[in-house]
Amino acid sequence: MSKVFTPFSKEDLMPQEEMLEVESKQGKLSIGIPKETHYQEKRVPLTPDAVEVLVKNGHEITIESNAGEGSQFTDSQYSEAGAMIEYDTRKVFAKPVVIKIAPPKEEELDYIQPNSLLISGVMPNTLKKSYFDKLSKKKITAIGTEYLQDDHGTNPIVRLVSEITGTSAALIAGELLATSNNGNGVMLGGIAGVRPAEVMILGAGTIGEYAARAALGLGASVRVFDSSITKLRQLQVDLNQRIPTSTLDPKEITKALMRCDVAVGAMEGSCRTPNVVTEEMVLKMKSGAVIIETCIANGGCFETSEITTHESPTVIKHDIIHYGVANIASRYARTTSKALSNFFIEYLIQVAKDGGFEKLIQYNRGLQKGIYLFKGRHTNKELADWFGLHYTDLNLFMI
Repeated sequence: MSKVFTPFSKEDLMPQEEMLEVESKQGKLSIGIPKETHYQEKRVPLTPDAVEVLVKNGHEITIESNAGEGSQFTDSQYSEAGAMIEYDTRKVFAKPVVIKIAPPKEEELDYIQPNSLLISGVMPNTLKKSYFDKLSKKKITAIGTEYLQDDHGTNPIVRLVSEITGTSAALIAGELLATSNNGNGVMLGGIAGVRPAEVMILGAGTIGEYAARAALGLGASVRVFDSSITKLRQLQVDLNQRIPTSTLDPKEITKALMRCDVAVGAMEGSCRTPNVVTEEMVLKMKSGAVIIETCIANGGCFETSEITTHESPTVIKHDIIHYGVANIASRYARTTSKALSNFFIEYLIQVAKDGGFEKLIQYNRGLQKGIYLFKGRHTNKELADWFGLHYTDLNLFMI
């Protein structure tokens, strides 16, 4: 049998694995964590433990000196975790990704580089139109942490902060009812033979749920109002108690205000908190009663509420004590920081693995919900309408 000449060896002619070029999705993030300058804001978005994990995953973290001081985290702890400690605020803001708790002040916006990514809270009631104009001119992509959604359509950041805020609201109310704080002297849980305080809560969301849990745990009598019957039913299931509930009927709200010792505003809106209690209604409340406004940063439920600070947290109007601190969760800075850090670390690792925000935005609907500014274009309709900005649908940028 004649041999056939071939330039290939037997091994060359055997089936071989096909080698395809595969693009690596892993991306490296350079993140700046500035020190919070919002009045009495003590939280920090990443703890040293979270920084250590991110650095081991190849990311670069630059944190401003003493940024974690309010949450009892030292520069030494961050340095040992692999972060670079920076004393110049401008250099921290110059990083491609900037993460904050509160929105930057307007003068801090000058430090942010064009086309950067800003992740922070929005707190629209504390901002002016000029804030958004500055971000827009620099073609910044900005993500509001309170607008981010998960795969179930819920807001994870809002949820975890709301749990702390709701619990805090009941504890704060108990303090303010004390005679020494100009309250009406009623103990929140009462005592044998003496009625407990009556607490009404506007809103059956997460803040309302945890405010109710804490108040009930302390022995108070609780009634919850909401516009959604479904939410009210679910609240009773979650609390495992058939507490009194009601829809937002103005007459019922007025009656409850006249009887209550504490009124908690916990109407969580997607952008602006609906104002459901007028000044006329507040005038009918008992002298020394307490109003806790948990959503004051987004407008507030009570017409008479105003933003206050941790240093001077209350104002008295019509003999009613009003508590209107915008960042209630900052009272427990370390707990809140750890909770926020747990979210950010998982989120940032996912972003890097998927090739960065630009790629993740294309298919992640929850991330799209969080974007209120995309390369300088205003993509949150409620914010745009509130501040009179030109709105552009984010879907127009999706390819």
